[in-house]
Amino acid sequence: MISGNRRIAHLDMDAFYASVELLRYPELRGKPVVIGGGRNAIPEVLDDGSRRFARLRDYVGRGVVTTSTYEARALGVFSAMGMMKAAALAPDAVLLPTDFESYRHYSRLFKASVAAFTTQIEDRGIDEIYIDLTEVEGEVVDIASRIKQAVRDATGLSCSICVAPNKLMAKIGSELDKPDGLTILTPADMAGRIWPLAVRKVNGIGPKATEKLAELSIVTVGDLASADLGLLQTHFGRSYSAWLAEVAQGVDERPVVVSSEPKSISRETTFERDLHPRHDRPALSAVFSDLCVRVAQDLRRKGYVGRTVGIKLRFDDFHTVTRDLTLPEPTADAIAIRRAATECLKRVTLDRKLRLLGVRVTALLTMGSESDAPGPVQSELPFAKDE
Repeated sequence: MISGNRRIAHLDMDAFYASVELLRYPELRGKPVVIGGGRNAIPEVLDDGSRRFARLRDYVGRGVVTTSTYEARALGVFSAMGMMKAAALAPDAVLLPTDFESYRHYSRLFKASVAAFTTQIEDRGIDEIYIDLTEVEGEVVDIASRIKQAVRDATGLSCSICVAPNKLMAKIGSELDKPDGLTILTPADMAGRIWPLAVRKVNGIGPKATEKLAELSIVTVGDLASADLGLLQTHFGRSYSAWLAEVAQGVDERPVVVSSEPKSISRETTFERDLHPRHDRPALSAVFSDLCVRVAQDLRRKGYVGRTVGIKLRFDDFHTVTRDLTLPEPTADAIAIRRAATECLKRVTLDRKLRLLGVRVTALLTMGSESDAPGPVQSELPFAKDE
């Protein structure tokens, strides 16, 4: 049964990194733009004051796409995709470097604008938050509209927001009307708006699970809602199948967690396709390094250091492995985090394809003062080398 007395919003900034860059380079609006290049992607200012932008076709390296504009996504270019693959899909797309300093600045601005409405906010990362609006007075459409306008006034950027009875529906709903969407979902909307969606639209159902469900003729959330629980248990196990059955019915009682003292800070990526530790070593190395950098940035942004570094691996058979290493001194340094995470990785037998890779830091302590931004990290991993 869906709890209908709560009003939980999920606010997601629209193509956040790319949108911040378009504030800086308005001449690129409406064009396919990919974020993730290095220093070679910094635009060149010409004598007449105009700018010459790097093109994706000229990229050479092992990097991955950080994000892309909706125009680039229409060409098949999405975050976490290898740059060389993206270049093959959209060679004429403009390539820009990442600028996390600017992204953190605009993140702080949009979150501060929402905090004027309520303190019941769960920070889910640089570009998304959950908001518990249950105790906020007023009509839900009006509240959501005012929040969207406050975000635009503070940042010049658009966001998409969904208000629903729980976090599950709010998360799904914020994607329904992007960009600049305002979506209201009630329990009565479950059959009409959620059940027709592909199962992959549910956060937590990744590509491999989607593929296995399709083999069982379960393609939509509605198919999942009517599926036999015994069938699901046979193929997914008791715990995951129980969760699948619940989310298909819109059941989610998780609260909005407002605590400002996190127990851990982590980043993880589910791959578009399963990656082989040997044959896909460059792509895995790039993603691994990027995760370490992003965890370090999150630690510094939130003012923490941590003593325990861990990794999470999920293989193509859904078997999940974690490893941890406690350091002599707490850190928020990307290089130190990657070095420790690499040691954890060496303790895992890498004999199957990977569908998920994650890095986390726990045993957190408050940082005494801001440190310099993390530097570059090496791109090599102890995956099996080609013979």
